[in-house]
Amino acid sequence: MAKSVLDRFKIRKGKVFEAPLEEAFGRLVTPFEEFIHRQSSSGILLMLSALVALIVANSPLQDAYKHLLHVPISIGSGDWELSLSLHHWINDGLMAIFFFLVGLELKREFLVGELSDLRQAVLPVMAAIGGMVVPALIYNSLNSGSAAEPGWGIPMATDIAFAVGCIALLGNRVPRAVVTFLVALAIVDDLGAILVIAIWYTEQVNTTALIASGFLVVTMGLLNAAGIRRSSAYVFIGILLWYGLYKAGVHATLAGVITAMALPAKPKYDPVAFSTFVKDIIRSFDRYFRPGDKIIANDALHARVMALGNGVNLAQSPLQRMETRLHIPVGFIVIPIFALANAGIPFDSFSSSTAVLNPVTLGVIGGLVVGKLIGIVGATWIGWKLGWGKLPKAANFQHIIGVALLAGIGFTMSIFIAELAFSSQYELLIQAKAGILLASVISGVAGFLILRSAPASVDSEDELQDVAGRESSDNFLPPHSAP
Repeated sequence: MAKSVLDRFKIRKGKVFEAPLEEAFGRLVTPFEEFIHRQSSSGILLMLSALVALIVANSPLQDAYKHLLHVPISIGSGDWELSLSLHHWINDGLMAIFFFLVGLELKREFLVGELSDLRQAVLPVMAAIGGMVVPALIYNSLNSGSAAEPGWGIPMATDIAFAVGCIALLGNRVPRAVVTFLVALAIVDDLGAILVIAIWYTEQVNTTALIASGFLVVTMGLLNAAGIRRSSAYVFIGILLWYGLYKAGVHATLAGVITAMALPAKPKYDPVAFSTFVKDIIRSFDRYFRPGDKIIANDALHARVMALGNGVNLAQSPLQRMETRLHIPVGFIVIPIFALANAGIPFDSFSSSTAVLNPVTLGVIGGLVVGKLIGIVGATWIGWKLGWGKLPKAANFQHIIGVALLAGIGFTMSIFIAELAFSSQYELLIQAKAGILLASVISGVAGFLILRSAPASVDSEDELQDVAGRESSDNFLPPHSAP
């Protein structure tokens, strides 16, 4: 595999140094890299983590599991000491990285993605709004005026990793435009969830800390305006912002979204400038090269290789580089840890008569399964009939119904909001989590079956573009699986 990848460069002169076991290692690594870059693999790991949490929470390890989550961890000292339980560090600290990635995806989508074109964005935006409003109304109709009313935001969310993971299992049976529609919908859904958290799940505000946080936000804006491109500068201020928002009483994970929005989205070199830069470096490299030279022993050659590497980075925006770097740690470390810490539901905390038949669990299930279906399909149909937007290419309303059901997989964000809504009401929290898990299973299976039975249609134009793209890339670089 490694050798076949190198062969695509069509090297005709010079030596390619390959260790005896390198080709075998390539056969092992390359499929693994392709696997971990698939959203479906992240969804599978998330599901396994949730399953492990459920098993542990209902095993003899139950007490140790609870104790571990409540172990206090302190950072700093004196007036600057911050002491939180492991559970809070995961939900407030580690999840800030998840929200950072969500913010990067939001910014990219609105700048250059599917949501940058108003005509293309209308239906996914309408579908997302319908898929947030109707579930909240269904939940509220069952819990209005009760202690469980603050949980109305729980069924509004969609878990993009799970949803895309389910749709990916169907392969080419689902038109690519339908997958794009689902991703755009989920991105807008994430934005809605962020606004809900910021506005309705904020505690009593500390004005002094909030003003200090505002100063940090302005500082990041000034860094962007000044052309500062080092991501580390924004991340450092983002960490201070996290602390400021935590002290202000605003949910600290929002610091991740704000930092992402401040990160520069423009590269230093456009494609023409980058091409010119690379050609100049290569010509300079060739001028300094002498037969028998080695890069490790020739400072001039090494300097040009270093310059080329720096140029490659400058041809990508800081936003693009950071988003690419974060996909794997967030999908394969942050979210699974969150699931392990939050999906553990001890079944013995229910009485048999209230295990499912309670307003909270029914409200969450009704919102995620029925509410998402009615809201997304209804809003899409209205936008389509009014001529405000077009259905995804090669799609029909059976595909939209399947997508609407998959959007009912609320897992990560729904559990996160449940933790905020019922932070001091353990019984209601457990009931909400039970509803989230049951609804996610029902929605996932139903959506998969609906899409599986939908007529498979091939978008020939997209397929031709895909082939052209592959042929073009084969002439320059080996294939790379996008995260």
